[in-house]
Amino acid sequence: MLRILIVSLIAAFLSTAAFAQNKSVYTSLAADKCKTASVDQGMPGNYSGKCPGIAGFALEAYLDDERNSVGVVLPNKKVIGLDLWKHFANFSELGETAEWRMKGKRPVALIIRLKVMDQGDDKPGTSYLIVSKLSATAACVTDIVKPGKRQNLTAQRLADKALTRPCKTTDNN
Repeated sequence: MLRILIVSLIAAFLSTAAFAQNKSVYTSLAADKCKTASVDQGMPGNYSGKCPGIAGFALEAYLDDERNSVGVVLPNKKVIGLDLWKHFANFSELGETAEWRMKGKRPVALIIRLKVMDQGDDKPGTSYLIVSKLSATAACVTDIVKPGKRQNLTAQRLADKALTRPCKTTDNN
């Protein structure tokens, strides 16, 4: 009888823990899936585009002198730039997918890939995952995950804790 009670309690705990897990929803950052907002004809390579999002959020993709960044469009339509070029001065390229970490129906974090050409144009770039926390009124970068065997899992775990983490400044990369 005690064994059945213990097994039942463990099963209930595990199902509650599984239910509480954040889930991922993916949207595109690919240029053909984003609507061009502006192109600066005077400076080749300057572009901004509006990309799809989730639950009232959207993204803006920016390209300025071969350096990329992203802005988060909050449900109230305010745009908060993540200013990735302040973290990486070298040429960069956005990944084509945005991963939204969802708590229920609400996004709590965003993970995007940024490939940085930090070793010169003739060498492959370094592919970082950028983790940002999201709320209805704010967004900021909390973590930059370097390449490694568990890069995606590490980024998801950090994203699931992002609301409790401080915003990253360029001084603490």
